[in-house]
Amino acid sequence: MRFFYTLFIYLYYTLILVASPFNKKANSWITGRKHLFKNMNNKRKEHENIIWFHCASLGEFEQGRPVIEKLKALYPSKKILLTFFSPSGFDIKQNYEHADYIYYIPLDTPSNAKKFINTWNPEVVVFVKYEYWYNHFNVLYKNNIPLIIISAIFNKNQHFFKPYGHWFRNQLKNIDHIIVQNNESLELLKGIGVKNLSVGGDTRFDRVYDISINPKTFENIKRFSQDSLVFIAGSTWKKDENIIADLINNDIKDVKYIIAPHEINSQQINSFINKIKYKTILYSSIKEKDLKDAKVMIIDKIGLLSHIYQYGSIAYIGGGFGKGIHNILEAAVFGMPVIFGPNYKKSAEAIALKNKDVAFTIKNSTELINLTKRFINNDELLKETSFLSKGFVRENKGATEKALSIIKKLT
Repeated sequence: MRFFYTLFIYLYYTLILVASPFNKKANSWITGRKHLFKNMNNKRKEHENIIWFHCASLGEFEQGRPVIEKLKALYPSKKILLTFFSPSGFDIKQNYEHADYIYYIPLDTPSNAKKFINTWNPEVVVFVKYEYWYNHFNVLYKNNIPLIIISAIFNKNQHFFKPYGHWFRNQLKNIDHIIVQNNESLELLKGIGVKNLSVGGDTRFDRVYDISINPKTFENIKRFSQDSLVFIAGSTWKKDENIIADLINNDIKDVKYIIAPHEINSQQINSFINKIKYKTILYSSIKEKDLKDAKVMIIDKIGLLSHIYQYGSIAYIGGGFGKGIHNILEAAVFGMPVIFGPNYKKSAEAIALKNKDVAFTIKNSTELINLTKRFINNDELLKETSFLSKGFVRENKGATEKALSIIKKLT
């Protein structure tokens, strides 16, 4: 089975290579791995104690981040190696100050895995949430290097739990410890014979809580938002923006809008602006005189959203009309009702918040308009939702400490 898995990896690489001249992400994925081992060997120093963290992309990095930073504070002499699979994580965090080495993970072939792990010889390895690169795992296992998965989440539709998943199940059994987010994941893994398990929750709760205690301030956004209720739409895609444009044009008085697209695409941003009948400004080119007159601000810069939510009264999270919603905890921690499209079932926190009447799903612009008006016209409802939203995050903190306790035992 390992042969077929590795064959699939090579086919996957070929597809990305073919797509790279036409797709920006694919091109970054390929070019970022050129001369990878040469670059690593030039920077790798001897006699260092390495702890390797791997994240698929930016979202998983935010889950791993509180663990990385607390571990670095506990063991300042140890070096952190941070790898990413996706350009959307690497490009934004390649200068992250709490990691000593930051690279793409090499393609998961037997030779790459052996070469990579022999280069770094980490004393412990931490994978975040759901990346499973079996050739790398195999080399770690053969070299007796402890491997931990943190904030992992499983569902019955994954290949581990299918009749053909025997080989994949066996790979999970070689992992030294898997810290899952919930009891459902725990029971699924127990059912296939995985033993080194514990429930630890989701480290994203710790991360967003830390941000809420000491968020960055943005004076221009603060002045734009003052004396108004603010509707913040984060990580939006085109389908989200079409609905939001209808909401804005509905002319709800004394409401301002902050829109943070998931991807900064000038053509799409201009298309969105053309649909809006009110003055709209870009964060990157704010002029003082525009702050008073504008009703809409578009955040055309990546990496600010988790802090910008502090200025909001109502939040909309994008992705619910596509593959699935993005991070809703970043908004919830600041005490807001959270709204999103119909595709949210993969988000455990969205389901939990919806059950608490803190999160709400909509199918079209009419439902979004009516729901927004409901909150604007009912101060008590808005206050109650704010209280419940903040409380939900506080109740679920603590996953970082649980992850650290396991890592300490294996270092």
